[in-house]
Amino acid sequence: MLQSPMTTFSELVESLRWRKFPVLDDGFVCLVDVMGSDEAVVQAARVSYGEGTKRVSDDRALIRYLMRHRHTTPFEMVELKFLVRVPMDIWRQWIRHRTASVNEYSTRYSVAIDAAHRTPPEQWRVQSATNRQGSQGLLPADQGAQLSEEERRLQEQSRDVYQRRLSLGVAREQARKDLPLSTYTEAYWKIDLHNLLHFLELRLDSHSQLEIREYARALSENILAPLFPITWEAFQDYRLQALVLTRPDIEVIRRLVLRGPLPADQASFLESQDPSWSNLARCRERDECLAKLRRLGLVQEGAEPATSLDTE
Repeated sequence: MLQSPMTTFSELVESLRWRKFPVLDDGFVCLVDVMGSDEAVVQAARVSYGEGTKRVSDDRALIRYLMRHRHTTPFEMVELKFLVRVPMDIWRQWIRHRTASVNEYSTRYSVAIDAAHRTPPEQWRVQSATNRQGSQGLLPADQGAQLSEEERRLQEQSRDVYQRRLSLGVAREQARKDLPLSTYTEAYWKIDLHNLLHFLELRLDSHSQLEIREYARALSENILAPLFPITWEAFQDYRLQALVLTRPDIEVIRRLVLRGPLPADQASFLESQDPSWSNLARCRERDECLAKLRRLGLVQEGAEPATSLDTE
């Protein structure tokens, strides 16, 4: 969503407030309220200046400086409040970000939301062979169809058991205990802009679970980017699309440059690696360094990943 040059910030906020952007099969994110804008970030940084003393171009340069050098306090001056509907298993990951104020729908007081996240037959993922908390590839469609049907029956049976308990007068706090984690919950989630950006940096990453990435994408593309175009641009340039080079990474680059030519091949990379990695058959830090250097064009693409090599 792009802001029209004639649209004021308050008009944009009103056009977004309470608008539900769908996520997954029955989830959503929506903006409830916002305090502050890109201008508020600038004002917080320039506390000694009055409003209107700097040009817009200066404001952009300042926000980019703050983001580039990780001066976070001015971004903390802006706050946003959201209403989200999310499956409980995904909400468990979400709530680990403890820098927000949260008020969640309570199934002690109210009947549980009659909706559960279902996985389409073509979307059942296979456990990754190299990442214990991740997935890699998809199951065949015929197996996925069986799993989706089993899921439907399980969710319906769990809901029927829950409703029967309620009809018999069982307390809501006890009747809920066998509801599946796929059951949707809702929550108000209030967070400052700095910590929202940190949340998005982690949850937009390719290593994050697909479902929570969908929520992060909905928040960023539909709400954050239109409301904070300068901050979002800087965040993409200096955080989302950036690389962090560690001391060992820099030393590897120096050795590769001295060896030449570039781009280097796999053997040159291994000969230039940090000494602390050289005796390790598997080394995550070496793999991460190799991925960075490939992205920079310093090591040839298509070389075998370091984790497959026996360097002992």
